Amino acid sequence: MARGRFVNAILFFILCVIWGSSFILMKEGMKQLSAYQVATLRILSAGLVLLPVAVRQFKKIPSNKMGYVLLSGVLGSFFPAFLFCLAETRIDSSLAGFLNSLTPVFTIVTGLLFFKQVFQWHKLVGVSIAIMGMLVLLLARGSVDMQYMHYAFFVLAATIMYGVNINLVGRHLSQIGSLAVVAVSFALLLAPCIVILILTGYFRLPLLQGEVMLATGASAMLGIMGTAVATVLFYRLINRAGGLFASMVTYGVPFVALFWGVVAGESINMWQLLGLAVILCGVYITGSKR
Repeated sequence: MARGRFVNAILFFILCVIWGSSFILMKEGMKQLSAYQVATLRILSAGLVLLPVAVRQFKKIPSNKMGYVLLSGVLGSFFPAFLFCLAETRIDSSLAGFLNSLTPVFTIVTGLLFFKQVFQWHKLVGVSIAIMGMLVLLLARGSVDMQYMHYAFFVLAATIMYGVNINLVGRHLSQIGSLAVVAVSFALLLAPCIVILILTGYFRLPLLQGEVMLATGASAMLGIMGTAVATVLFYRLINRAGGLFASMVTYGVPFVALFWGVVAGESINMWQLLGLAVILCGVYITGSKR
């Protein structure tokens, strides 16, 4: 039991680091590319890396589960990638991170409404405490620009999709290997990605120009690490620890964001440390058995 919790904690930590660093790559990509192009390259690169795996794993997925695999790819990665890129053209990453922390809430709500999940009070308390910690962090960062607040609905839509997908994976795909689910779902999305890149004019850009190559590389790295590798680990964590605990990874992102801030020369105040402590408390309560 102790070993299992240790493995879950390691998976949790790795996902926090990967997804906490993804905002930097997203911003770097959008310096030269449009939000649609960055999101598409993210999914395309993940699919290309996983394509050899998908060819080998395809036969392991029952035909009656293939629709769930495709739906999981669309709800868990494809649409959210576009929604987050569009949102970050107008709102800052601190607000996006706060709104993303609502994923566990929507995991509970969609689980109760559509997947017949059993309600547990201590998990709701843990999520609520973690949200309070995120609110402290948001307020500690200073004022929020309200001019483009309507772009925040893109993040909210993405978190709802995450909540549905987490329950979908836990209910319908838990018996299938996480690598097979992720690889095949991204392979099925390759063709739409190529079409989108053509329509958005990506192939007409000066692709050998240094700035464009850097933006493309950042988008590809975002796909390989932030989508392909992270999604495999995330689905593994769902199968091991449950969807709600896995969704709490969104509360680990601020730790990584603060780390990058320190590297960039930013200072940390006591309110931020308090917010992080409250988040840790909420994550611990949610991950406990009772």
